[in-house]
Amino acid sequence: MTAIVSRETGLAVGLRDKLAQRFGPRFTTLREVCIQHGTDEFRHLPVPPDGVVFARSTADVVDAVTLCRRHRTPLIAYGTGTSVEGHICAVRGGLCLDLRQMDRILRVSQTDMDASVEPGVTRKQLNEFLRDSGLFFPIDPGADASIGGMTATRASGTNAVRYGTMRENVLGLTAVLADGSVIRTGGRARKSSAGYDLTRLFVGSEGTLGVITEITLKLHGIPEQISAAVCPFATIKDAVDTAIAAIQAGIPVARMELMDETLMRAVNAYSKLDEPISPTLFLEFHGTAAAVEEQARNVGEIAAEFGGTTFRWATSTEKRTALWQARHDAYYAALALRPGCRGWGTDVCVPISRLAECIEETRADIAALPFPCPVFGHVGDGNFHILFVVDLHNPAEMKLVEEANSRLIKRALAMEGTCTGEHGIGMGKIRHLEEEHGDGVRVMKMIKSLLDPENVLNPGKVLQI
Repeated sequence: MTAIVSRETGLAVGLRDKLAQRFGPRFTTLREVCIQHGTDEFRHLPVPPDGVVFARSTADVVDAVTLCRRHRTPLIAYGTGTSVEGHICAVRGGLCLDLRQMDRILRVSQTDMDASVEPGVTRKQLNEFLRDSGLFFPIDPGADASIGGMTATRASGTNAVRYGTMRENVLGLTAVLADGSVIRTGGRARKSSAGYDLTRLFVGSEGTLGVITEITLKLHGIPEQISAAVCPFATIKDAVDTAIAAIQAGIPVARMELMDETLMRAVNAYSKLDEPISPTLFLEFHGTAAAVEEQARNVGEIAAEFGGTTFRWATSTEKRTALWQARHDAYYAALALRPGCRGWGTDVCVPISRLAECIEETRADIAALPFPCPVFGHVGDGNFHILFVVDLHNPAEMKLVEEANSRLIKRALAMEGTCTGEHGIGMGKIRHLEEEHGDGVRVMKMIKSLLDPENVLNPGKVLQI
């Protein structure tokens, strides 16, 4: 039976009655549904809400938010539940607002290379819709996350080294504020100097400033040619130094992923690959056929300088798909190293010049831990992850992980990095946000108190209020 974090709370009778009247069968307090909506992808035990509403429109969102504010009841927006820092855990109870039924693709412009979607649209759904248009949406966090959730958490992923993160690819959005008012930020213009950049304020706000109900996205042309490559190295440092040299040489690599030997062993077993058990770079190149060949050749030469062996690249869709599916399945491959346990994931990001140093120090620090701790990451932009495969119910193991995570973050901050490159703050890294930004957190709290004075929207996340 799944352990659940318990707390004394519940929806007020008056609020429950009004929700039932307004939403009918789209409002539920069924225990199983609530548990599902309080469970994230990684390390947190379920912290369920007291009820769930399934929204179908901005008007639904307005009414749910307004009712929750009147009754001073927390409201947590929910996309697909694939976040990893407890963003959807109802730490103070309240209502979960499930946005998955808001899944319409509202508009696509091939000429302007942009699209507008509702928050429940997933990245795979959008790219399937775009398949015959010659366009695609490049942000790929691995999971088939919702666009609304990806916007709220400022998601990133394997393509970020070339195409950027959600921050660079959201042109504008519609959001419902805590008072029930609806605002529109940004627009379809590719640049603007008109006033404060409210779009960037909401991208990465993790549902604490408003509920996003529409997003306008930048799209990109599907490359004429795509090739993938894989190259093993004797050491992590050699692999990272290759990535740094390729970036410094100006080679426009689309994807540049690192997996250490622990994860390569797991991936081989789980995905039925036959790669060397050593630190390995997975790469992808986009462009014309000639450009892709040149990029692969140049990176291969750099890899050889750092001891890379058997640099292999291929353009066939089947081989590329197999390689990247293995990378996306790395989480489940790691869990298979220790059946019955869960993944406790964390990430940091440092200037690329400090990346090799940070990873080497980190691996030395965690080497003695009594459970698997694979290291992997998007080394092209200085971001890497550790996945501690642990027993969440073992206090001794959890203490070791918390201490190792704190040391990792202090190490990254000392190198002028950040406590999270893409996972977000959620409820797991609040104190580290304060370590990173100092008095800047006071300004964040001022913004939160202005837009959400009753602290109704996703309380207990990002900021300690």
